Amino acid sequence: MENTTVAATAPFAGPAAGSFAPRAASPGAPRRMVQRLAGLLTAASLLTGCMGSTMGTAPDGLQTLPATPSTPAVTGQTIGNGTVRVGLLLPLSAGGSATAIATTFRNSAELALKDFQGSDIQLLVKDTAGTAEGGRAAAQSAISEGAELLLGPVFAPAVSGAASVARTSGVPIVAFSTDTSVAGPGVYLLSFLPAGDVRRIIGYAATQNRKSYVALLPDDAYGAVTEAAFRQEVGRTGGRVVSIQRYKVSGSDTSDLTAKTQALVSVLPQADALFLPAASVAPFVMQSLMTQGGNLANIKVLGSGQWDAAQVTSNPIMAGTWFPGPERSSFDALSGRYQAAYGSVPPRNASLAYDGTILAAGLVRSAGPQRFSQPVLTNRDGFLGIDGVFRFLPNGESERGLAVYEIAPTGVKVISPAPRDFRAPS
Repeated sequence: MENTTVAATAPFAGPAAGSFAPRAASPGAPRRMVQRLAGLLTAASLLTGCMGSTMGTAPDGLQTLPATPSTPAVTGQTIGNGTVRVGLLLPLSAGGSATAIATTFRNSAELALKDFQGSDIQLLVKDTAGTAEGGRAAAQSAISEGAELLLGPVFAPAVSGAASVARTSGVPIVAFSTDTSVAGPGVYLLSFLPAGDVRRIIGYAATQNRKSYVALLPDDAYGAVTEAAFRQEVGRTGGRVVSIQRYKVSGSDTSDLTAKTQALVSVLPQADALFLPAASVAPFVMQSLMTQGGNLANIKVLGSGQWDAAQVTSNPIMAGTWFPGPERSSFDALSGRYQAAYGSVPPRNASLAYDGTILAAGLVRSAGPQRFSQPVLTNRDGFLGIDGVFRFLPNGESERGLAVYEIAPTGVKVISPAPRDFRAPS
């Protein structure tokens, strides 16, 4: 189900690299940002009631972590020197763009520990090579060296491999894959999931009196997952699906996409919204529709989190369209700090490793021996990170509070702010 390209550019990955201009943090901003993140990430775990009235008090029926008579020796690279060990599983030797994203995630995790003053965790960096076998070996190595939580892997096969070891050992995983087939109890996905994008953008469109939808989706795994969520959300909001066209992707060959775009022209008069989630084809489709006589005057074009990329947001033909995405300001600050530290602008999903690390450090500080237990990780109030509020569900998937943006001639603007908590629908 998961695309084999790097998460920053894969269909399931949400906003693409280079979407945000870096902005230098003001004096004191890193500390304020981490106080905000750490306080809210950890405070949320106390709001659920599962922690009792005293910080660190175990809820009824939960076991405390057993004391270990000796600390296992660590092999390989580590980050930090805290007493609580957390595995960081990355495709370091996978090559190409996968290794690039592994480096970015490692750097982001390191930056998080620098920002979180007094962190009591140590990250054990393990190579998965992006494979199931590598994920299994990396998880086994980290767990044998005392890891209580695993951050990563990035790709679905490696997550599956790591899970086969972690579940047996009772060690939870907070993974960066977007393939929900590998999620489950104890294996939580921190990534941007396509269903969340669909819920937010269709839900918002419905509040703006959009009721009849056509969609143009890639004929692949991402398209299948997105279509299922699209049909469900349109039905939930009382709308109707007029037509769905599915196009095959074959390198630079756009003949099928052009044909399916032409097929939309005849049905557009019956609709008031066009759902076009794939950023890689959105400007091409818009131009093709206009060239082929498609009347978009009464159509609102809707996208996904993938759209938060310069090739979409800076294209004049996309003006007036809407797409969902996480809040931007905190990532801008993180991007500036990352660039200052490592000399390059990070891809948009660098925040995943940062938030995962802050989450781990925050729970160690606030949640006592139950820090990585299922009730703490899946508390209904969730956590607040660089990308806004998020929470893990018992089935391993995640929910995020997303904003809705409009592409305007002068830039991207918020037309519906991201929720700050889960008490109101997003």
